[in-house]
Amino acid sequence: MASRDSAKAPCRDRGRSALLTLAAVLIALPIGAMAAVAQLRGHGGPVRALAISADGQSAISSSFDSTAIRWSLTRNAAEQVLRFHSDAVNAVALLGEGRAATAGADGRIAIWTFGKAEPDAVLEGHTAPIVALTVSPDGATLASASWDHTVRLWPLAGGTPRVLDEHTQNVNGVAFTADGRALVSVSYDLSARIWPLSGAQTPTVVPMPTPLNAVAAGSDGEIAVGGADGKVYFLTVGGARAGEVAAGPRPVISIAISPDGSMVAAAGIGGAVAVIDRKTRTLARTLVGPGLPVWSVAFLPDSRTLLTGGADNIIRRWNAATGELVDPLLVETAGDPLAAYAGDRGAEVFRACVACHTLGADQANRAGPTLAGIFGRRIATAPGYKFSEALKRLDIVWTPETVSKLFEVGPQVYTPGTKMPEQRIGSEQDRAALVQFLERATKR
Repeated sequence: MASRDSAKAPCRDRGRSALLTLAAVLIALPIGAMAAVAQLRGHGGPVRALAISADGQSAISSSFDSTAIRWSLTRNAAEQVLRFHSDAVNAVALLGEGRAATAGADGRIAIWTFGKAEPDAVLEGHTAPIVALTVSPDGATLASASWDHTVRLWPLAGGTPRVLDEHTQNVNGVAFTADGRALVSVSYDLSARIWPLSGAQTPTVVPMPTPLNAVAAGSDGEIAVGGADGKVYFLTVGGARAGEVAAGPRPVISIAISPDGSMVAAAGIGGAVAVIDRKTRTLARTLVGPGLPVWSVAFLPDSRTLLTGGADNIIRRWNAATGELVDPLLVETAGDPLAAYAGDRGAEVFRACVACHTLGADQANRAGPTLAGIFGRRIATAPGYKFSEALKRLDIVWTPETVSKLFEVGPQVYTPGTKMPEQRIGSEQDRAALVQFLERATKR
């Protein structure tokens, strides 16, 4: 079992710099030998949150790279990258009717209509990172949990939010009960609180033996909370303890209940996901990925398929009933963007970059900027992409020599302040092949 100090790591530090430091540490952790095969690639940082549409056809993810990505789960392809936040995007929620909410370490919530490049509205009021979002069953209210020790209830039709401020430490998770009559919040202050949304305003306070990092509510009213002690605790809607299951030795940092109520998925800082049988209160199986923290889990409507997002920047798809990976190869039915370059060594080297960067002038930015017209362009000047202030201050013009140098010494050394994941190409021949490919493929 983790020590009390290590158990605090996912949730105790407040402020933007602490969150980014945590992200950097996690990215640097070694990858275990039993790495699972990638599903959806596109983020340049750990995948912090996931939400899946009611029909299971699409999903939205968010990341420490300050973006959210809307995915087609039928094409395994990114459909839109949402850029607004100035820091890590910690939470997402689907609002229905082609709309979504994103929230981040910058303390702001952005409301989006899919297809638009800018948010429709920005909700402000929190004074510390927002780490969780949830939508009421009737779709009228958005709830947010923050490290400023508060929960806020935002009327989506407009109006002043209701502030719930009885927690004494970071609030790490929030969920509406299935009937919409109450809201559950969990905190590092060793409590869950069940807030009635009408009538009496005083919450039911449920003391817990450990700091809490995550919460989910089932369709039958039962509540599951994830603890820093590696356990999942079950509560009735009235706040009574109804059982517990050890998910693993490390803190649980994300939790989801399958739509049919049969399973709970509990993701841990240790890199595994525990699948719990709710009826028997037993650990049914453990999904083992690359050994890096799993920050987010979400079930598809079929109650069998599970998406997980981790510190290796990848979204994986699992059969939760068997523990097996689903379609272990990423296959985009729209076609291979590098098909025209078959046999080109430089194109094969570039394949590791294709999920984050496009090449053509008619192609949009993804998690990273388009590379169309890159040669001769000053760093951090590609149109339509939000670059960090650190990159804007660098005096680099992209040439075959500077691109080669980037991959020789690595982005963290050559372009400090970048959100690009650390990667180096040790072979001089491979670097030369990559540069020659980019010279051909990125001409406007």
